[in-house]
Amino acid sequence: MEGRIRGVNEVELHHGSASDVGRVRSQNQDAFLAQPPVFVVADGMGGHEDGDVASRLVIEEFTRLGSPRCSSREGAALVIATLRACHDRLLELAQAKHAAGQTEWFSGTTAVVALVVEDEGGPKWLLANLGDSRIYKLSDGELDQVSTDHSLVQELHDAGEISAAEMRTHPRRNVITRALGGTSFAQPDFFLLPLTSAERIVLCSDGVNGMIDDAQIGHILREAADPRDAAERVVQAAVAAGGEDNATAVVVDVVGLARAGQVYDSEQQRMSLEEKLGALP
Repeated sequence: MEGRIRGVNEVELHHGSASDVGRVRSQNQDAFLAQPPVFVVADGMGGHEDGDVASRLVIEEFTRLGSPRCSSREGAALVIATLRACHDRLLELAQAKHAAGQTEWFSGTTAVVALVVEDEGGPKWLLANLGDSRIYKLSDGELDQVSTDHSLVQELHDAGEISAAEMRTHPRRNVITRALGGTSFAQPDFFLLPLTSAERIVLCSDGVNGMIDDAQIGHILREAADPRDAAERVVQAAVAAGGEDNATAVVVDVVGLARAGQVYDSEQQRMSLEEKLGALP
């Protein structure tokens, strides 16, 4: 898919997305949105019939944004307001369920968000995360994790109590420390990147990075020039590795970026990106 954003800068984005229930779960509790300039992945938590409620709700609220044109400050306020609207709706639903006698009812979700914003220095990625879904960037063939997991194992690793390798097998690796749902609103973390520093952005649920490591994710992203293929292959690899959870990925490429008034050669931008990703000789 393609999307073009006009403003002081003209930005062309290509994107792809994929989601799979996996081999263990009976229901896909993940949800995603790819609506340039807004991209979201949410990983729901809850009972058999309730886990997808929160993730769907997040997508509903972010869909309402349409195609906002805003600065990074305005964008951050917009993301927080949208996440807070999600929290309020979940809180109201939980109160209604509890009042109806379903005292154990719970629905929560992680969320990762990517939004293109416009600042004085040019267009940027405004990235936000809440929970253990992840945001990666690929630049010059190098994959880097941008977000920091809000999880117990991440806190243990940061404290020096467990290694990075032990994080993948720790018995409490699924315990998250921040999410939407519950009685109090959890603040997301924000990251701001120039678009030129991240020609490919990846949002994924932990059903991806929990099954395949960053080296494998990076290899797939370098091999697949088309973001649609990249998203599909990342999810397929996670399922093939065991598929112990729902797996979802949204891949977004910046293939055009030009100042207004300058000649904009979209085809050349595509060729340049594919060369960087190793798809062309």
